[in-house]
Amino acid sequence: MSGRPPASWHVEEAGALVTVQDRGRPGLAHLGVPRGGWLDAAAATLANRLVGNREDCAVLEVSGGGLTLRHEGAGRWVSVTGAGCSVEVSGAARGHGAATWLPSGAGLRLGPATRGVRSYLAVGGGLAVEPVLGSRSTDTLAWVGPPQVQRGSVLPVGPVTGAPPGVDVAPLRRHGPLRVLPGPRLDWFGAEVLHHLCAQEYVVSPSSNRVGLRLQGRRLERSRAGELPSEPMVLGAVQVPPDGQPVVFLADHPTTGGYPVIAVVLGEDLTSCAQLGPGQPVRFALG
Repeated sequence: MSGRPPASWHVEEAGALVTVQDRGRPGLAHLGVPRGGWLDAAAATLANRLVGNREDCAVLEVSGGGLTLRHEGAGRWVSVTGAGCSVEVSGAARGHGAATWLPSGAGLRLGPATRGVRSYLAVGGGLAVEPVLGSRSTDTLAWVGPPQVQRGSVLPVGPVTGAPPGVDVAPLRRHGPLRVLPGPRLDWFGAEVLHHLCAQEYVVSPSSNRVGLRLQGRRLERSRAGELPSEPMVLGAVQVPPDGQPVVFLADHPTTGGYPVIAVVLGEDLTSCAQLGPGQPVRFALG
């Protein structure tokens, strides 16, 4: 026995940001460790189910599309969900949102995203990179976990534990404004701040990333000067920096922050944030 994994992926080309993700590291914020994990949980867990994995197996999160790899070892089922993109196996087109067989030595290519931002690529057995603090997720804020996937990366694939179910569908997504609850620092703004937040349309800034969805629109004016001492932050917090432009904290958000939080996005609406790209409109509504 050579001790080599039964299968592995050899990355030949990778887009701007390709990372390994699973459910992340919840429960470690008191140690200063961000939650991390996939941004679009519905898409990522569907990708795992389609190939017969447990829902928490590690997958690739491909932001904006663009990935070419070669599969070595025993053939496996793969699936692609999330953002729309072309899928090719050894040059032949394959379906999106369904299980596809990937033979030994075959090439797999994902094209640029045509709808949405983040695609999820799952393989039977999951990606078996070394876990860090109980998770295989890459945290892009502190770079905890496996390194960013780039050209030349080799990713081990774990042993198969299940077979494709035949039929599976993603849960229905809710469309419309991001629902919010009032945040703890409304007293740092005028009495109508939530009305102003929900009455206008924002657009997604190009500087958005896995840390936060940065928005551009009408400035939210503070009623106090100065800054807060750092305090704990939660997933979905809507923080307002001095420029008055709100930021929705996503999976790789810092565990503490000093800018006031005026609202918190409901958890079930956060998956929508994963697929919002620069220039797209965003509205809020009280949940």
